[in-house]
Amino acid sequence: MFTPTLFDIPRNLSFLIGAVDADRSLLGIDTLSENAATIIIVLIALGILGWGYYRAVPFGKLGILAWLQSVSLMTPWLLFFGLFGVGIYLNLAGILLMLVASTGLYIYLGKKLRAAGEDALLRSRAEKMVTSADTPPDVSNPEPAKTEVKIALTEQPELVPIPPEDLKAIQGIFGIDTFFATETIPFQDGVICKGNLRGDPELVYGRMSASLQERLGDRYRLFLVENTDDRPVAIILPSKNDPQQTTISQKILSVALMAATVATSLETGGLLLGFDFFSEPMRYPEALPIAVGILVILIAHEIGHQVLAKRHNVRFSWPFFIPTWQIASFGAVNRFESVLPNRKVLFDVAIAGPAAGGIVSLAMLIGGFLLSHKGSLFQIPADFFKGSVLVGTLARVVLGDALQQPIVDVHPLVVIGWLGLVITAINLMPAGQLDGGRIVQAIYGRQIAGRATFATFAVLAIASLVNPLALYWAVVILIVQRNLERPSLNELSEPDDARAALGLLALFLMIATLLPLTPALAGRLGIGS
Repeated sequence: MFTPTLFDIPRNLSFLIGAVDADRSLLGIDTLSENAATIIIVLIALGILGWGYYRAVPFGKLGILAWLQSVSLMTPWLLFFGLFGVGIYLNLAGILLMLVASTGLYIYLGKKLRAAGEDALLRSRAEKMVTSADTPPDVSNPEPAKTEVKIALTEQPELVPIPPEDLKAIQGIFGIDTFFATETIPFQDGVICKGNLRGDPELVYGRMSASLQERLGDRYRLFLVENTDDRPVAIILPSKNDPQQTTISQKILSVALMAATVATSLETGGLLLGFDFFSEPMRYPEALPIAVGILVILIAHEIGHQVLAKRHNVRFSWPFFIPTWQIASFGAVNRFESVLPNRKVLFDVAIAGPAAGGIVSLAMLIGGFLLSHKGSLFQIPADFFKGSVLVGTLARVVLGDALQQPIVDVHPLVVIGWLGLVITAINLMPAGQLDGGRIVQAIYGRQIAGRATFATFAVLAIASLVNPLALYWAVVILIVQRNLERPSLNELSEPDDARAALGLLALFLMIATLLPLTPALAGRLGIGS
């Protein structure tokens, strides 16, 4: 089957063809056969499910139920695209039936999970009561613990930069029922306290943090993190080490990049309509509607971030957009201007942007399909819809047999929505401080996030051998976004299973947006010639 390239399409769509061809090269499967591609997709899906099961087993029944909830949300999509792989096409009613069944199963498993959690909590409390009854008096008394910490801290007072009166106040937040401190080590201008965590991390952190604030106000920050030996440690640092707020010069840069993004959005609209905006700026009214559509998606993405950040009382910086003439913008770079309380907040703020931008893009895409008719503004080769599993599938569901024609007339919203989905998918790549990287860090922790970042770099490096766009994006990540997000105050508490399932769904849709249909499979589905 023939796949269109940059030189096979009229000039007004050449930049978009380049962007989607970049997606194909990015994943490197243009030359794979249909069967090989299907096997790879199945293996990836099984790998994700297997890894989730491996992480769930140590938690017993609770872990398995949480894993099954994730499976219930992922199964409809995996089944849908898996059936595509063997040539079975489901209509819209079948898709909705699977989604309803999946949602019902998710709710049922959630009830089971809550019931099992309550049983586990009662057993845990009973075991603690029995243990405390059998504990020798000298251990159950919290005073020796405080004395031990005091001795450890006063052996080398010159190495501890915290004032003695602050140090004494800090030692008072530890106790036998929260965090039993056994060793204290000077760390920068704070201290690291090793010991044993006594209770749920979220409850323990809340009590210790409240005690610290009551004694020393807002002068210090308490972090609960995992040590290199996978044991919890408490780190106390001065609040002067908090992230700095955006400076005036940085805000000026943000405004300048926003203005540049407006210009590249107009250029994108002009290229779609067959003219160069920078050469003919007086024709801006023609490109303005398309530029506004793209900017609406970008702004919705940033509003999503800001709304959730404000809801969780954390500061999020102004956006620093990355303009490009190919698809108007690659999104924006943001940073947190306050310490995050926990990984749940990191997840919520990170996913809010792609969720808002993705929903707006998807609504534009579907609305554009519904508004498309013979004589619509843009004429796109049907083979072009092979460039994305998600877009091609939606086009087949809505447009039906129209995709069997060589040329398909589409509404401008189709092109704008597609661009928005590509921008959203790029930002969901699991690397560094991209939204996808933050999501992976929030769900799986810093170690897995670091490995995912390295894997993303490897994929982009390989793809850059055949496509310069991948090299450009790899350089952007390497220079601006390569580092992981700094640890949250309570790094031990993981997001709940609903957030984990939502994060997996977002990453899955990212792959579905960038993953192209193989020519043979697209032909079997009736897409293109």
